[in-house]
Parts: sequence; structure tokens; C-alpha cells
Amino acid sequence: MSHRLRFDWGPTGARALVADAEPGDVAVVVDVLSFTTTLSVAVDLGIAVYPFPWAAAEAPAYAEARDAVLARGRREGLARGEVSLSPASFDSASGMERVVLPSPNGSSIAFALADARVAVVGACLRNAAAVGAWLADTTGRVSVVAAGERWPDGSLRPAVEDLWGAGAVLAELDLAGAGPEARMAVAAYDAVRDEVAAALPASVSGRELVDGGFGRDVEIAGAVGASTVVPVLRGEAFGAAGQPT
Repeated sequence: MSHRLRFDWGPTGARALVADAEPGDVAVVVDVLSFTTTLSVAVDLGIAVYPFPWAAAEAPAYAEARDAVLARGRREGLARGEVSLSPASFDSASGMERVVLPSPNGSSIAFALADARVAVVGACLRNAAAVGAWLADTTGRVSVVAAGERWPDGSLRPAVEDLWGAGAVLAELDLAGAGPEARMAVAAYDAVRDEVAAALPASVSGRELVDGGFGRDVEIAGAVGASTVVPVLRGEAFGAAGQPT
């Protein structure tokens, strides 16, 4: 049985969810710390965001060919005063039109889904309600992909913040057609719905960022409902739903 609302983890889960994609289906990528949060902040500013695999040697040439700024890793961006995977780095991004935003998880998944015959949407805690409202008019299946993190050996480490972000999106929808995995994500979000701002910095990923000096990124990621913009991937770049990229 193919449920209308589905949930899975990481790039392998994403491929499995869209393997039998049909016209009208939607894939929602969730990477709260931090690709889709940074994506949300950038698209709020009117910036077109190109997803790209992490540490790819072709990234500088890819960005140059699209007349786009190549975002740096967090620490490199901080040291150079340039935009990076840190959402806080976009505080000084006025006048920027296009950015290539690589990440090892959410961005890589979005890039891989570009040719999967599904609409690709970026969601986080900041815009979960807006994404849910946008999805309410969707007639196809909705596959929500929690990006997760990586262990040192490269294997997937499920990340609770992405489970919450996925649940926050799914909680906005009619769960009559939801699979058990999707219902589990909603239950996980319901457990922290009223205390996300406190729970997020206590998560493993949140503690890593706070301890590394990027507590502001966690604060931005935990601002539930701060954005009403829905980033949709059209061709190579994300732009706001209803607006050209």
C-alpha cells in the first residue's frame, strides 16, 4: 500500500520514496541544522539558492557559470566575512541575487532529487506551517525526507531536529492518508511543540553548534513560524513559490 503522506531518512530514503514518483508528487527536504533553515532565510531575502553536493571540486566553476556566490563552510565563512551554511551569515547578504549553497545532507539530497520527476520543497521549523498550507492543495503523494547527520564513517545519524521539522510540516496536513512513519514524526513534534526553542539547543546537533560558537544559528532554526515563504526547486535553483527563480 502506498500512503499519500510518507516519511523517511537521508539520501537512500529519499530515493526509495520517489522511486515510483508520479506527476503531482512532492518531496519535502528537511535539514533544520542547517541547510533548509539557511535556505529559508536566503529565499526570504529574495535570493535564488542552488543546492549542490558538499566538498565537490566542481562547486567554484558551477557557481561561476551561474554568476552566483559560492557559500563557504561555517568557520571559513565566519573568518572571511562571507555567506556560509550558517543562516546567521545571511544577515549581511543584502544585494545578493544567487548563491550556491552546498551541504553534506539537505543540499545534497535536494540536488539529487532535481531529476526525480517530483516537486522539491525545502522545509524547516521556521516555515513548516507555510509549507503545510502550500501542500494542502497538493493532490499527489507527499514524501517528507529528514536529512539527518553523518557519523565519522559516513553513515546516517538520525537527527531529532529533522524529525521535529518533518513532524511540524506533516502536522499541518490531514493525516487520514498518512503512513505510520509520518504519524510517528507528528507525534515526535507534538512532544516538543511548546518547547522547541529550549529543546533544539539541547539536541546533539544543537549542542555541537552552540559549543562551536554558532548558537545564533540554533536560535534562528528554532524560530517556529518566522517565515511564510515556501522555497520550491525549479530547474537548478530554489525560489519562493509563486515567484520566478
